[in-house]
Amino acid sequence: MLNYNRTTEQWQEFDRDHHIHPFSDPDALGKQGTRVITKAEGSYIYDSEGHKILDGMAGLWCVNVGYGRKELIEAADRQIRELPYYNSFFQTAHPPQIELSRLLSEVTPQGFNHFFFAGSGSEANDTNVRLVRHYWDIKGKPEKATFISRKNAYHGSTLAATSLGGMGYMHNMGGKDGSLLPGFEHIGQPFWYLEGGEMSEDEFGLARAQELEEKILELGAENVAAFIGEPIQGAGGVIVPPSTYWPEIQRICKKYDILLIADEVICGFGRTGSWFGSQTFDIKPDIITMAKGISSGYIPISASGIHDDVFKVLNEGGNINHGYTYSGHPVASAVAIANINYIKDHGLVEKVRDETGPYLSAGLQSLVDNHPLVGEARGRGMMAAIQLVKDKDTHEVYSGDQDAAGMCKNHCFENDLIMRATDQSMIISPPLTISINEIDELLDKAKLCLDLTAKDLGVL
Repeated sequence: MLNYNRTTEQWQEFDRDHHIHPFSDPDALGKQGTRVITKAEGSYIYDSEGHKILDGMAGLWCVNVGYGRKELIEAADRQIRELPYYNSFFQTAHPPQIELSRLLSEVTPQGFNHFFFAGSGSEANDTNVRLVRHYWDIKGKPEKATFISRKNAYHGSTLAATSLGGMGYMHNMGGKDGSLLPGFEHIGQPFWYLEGGEMSEDEFGLARAQELEEKILELGAENVAAFIGEPIQGAGGVIVPPSTYWPEIQRICKKYDILLIADEVICGFGRTGSWFGSQTFDIKPDIITMAKGISSGYIPISASGIHDDVFKVLNEGGNINHGYTYSGHPVASAVAIANINYIKDHGLVEKVRDETGPYLSAGLQSLVDNHPLVGEARGRGMMAAIQLVKDKDTHEVYSGDQDAAGMCKNHCFENDLIMRATDQSMIISPPLTISINEIDELLDKAKLCLDLTAKDLGVL
């Protein structure tokens, strides 16, 4: 039985001695000690020292309906008593898996009626790689096997998903290109604020999209299987592409007969003010990657949504020799159903689109107008970034020992606010259920932490 009566120091000691954390320096973290989170409710988490912390990141972009929702808890309880596990191999299925598939066909963009389940976004993107190559093989074009993604893109942490993504520090774990498989290429990201130079946003959006065409011609269209991108790059820094970007990407994919994969792991299930980011940006993908918000993180589950046109080919190709022990896990599926119904029943997509999203955006824009460190606030809905700059006119960012974002993250930690630091941006992705009063609290705490950072840097 879990012992909840241990002290923080005991938990930190056991954590240091036995637990390896993701994306962390084990030695540094062990010396610093972890913050032990013990419970959560609504938009708040609580640590073992009794601090009430506003979770401005919804866990890891995922707790869309907030913490402690009885509808999801009761769904898990009912299902774990009825059927705690069975697989979908051996010509079997179970009601939660079947009902979730049907429900997803109602909320995903038109033309998506078939879904392959996995346990994480990484696994779903691995699935996409295999299904896309299988698709082209069925069509008699097995040489179409190369994937194109973007620099600084995140698509997961498995070996294939790491290769699909464009984060150099992940590729280099284990030596230069130590975690990079062949068959994956990368083009520039659509980050106008820091990389646009003298171009207008529209010019830059077209230029970055046209890098896809240049890469296709370099590789040979007969060798390129698919392009993958998040509607908004999340972990890369909430990078919102210029309005010219996605239409040009789609034109190029159609011109060269290349599949388009929309990674909706973060953007999906209401975060951008639409059910899916593809709808926010009028993207017409062939495959959609889903995770995180599909169950609000209560239980791990993910899915690859396959457009009817793609499925028609897969359906003619015989066995799909791919799957996971926990594909369409019954408890995870039941929780995902309850989660999607909660989003629908409480109008969370509309709330983000019409009320809380615009309110958060206006509050962040006031920081751009009034705070010396804030050069840009970007995002959509409940997904935003505050760009920290040294010079607002030139867009120069802090570097070296002047790690403004790192300083700000530490001040957030000390003042009971979770915001994520990515390069020199502070990332916000709160639950979709966050209230106006809680957004005010988030903005007040963010300003306090920005002020403290400015004082550290000698700006205030």
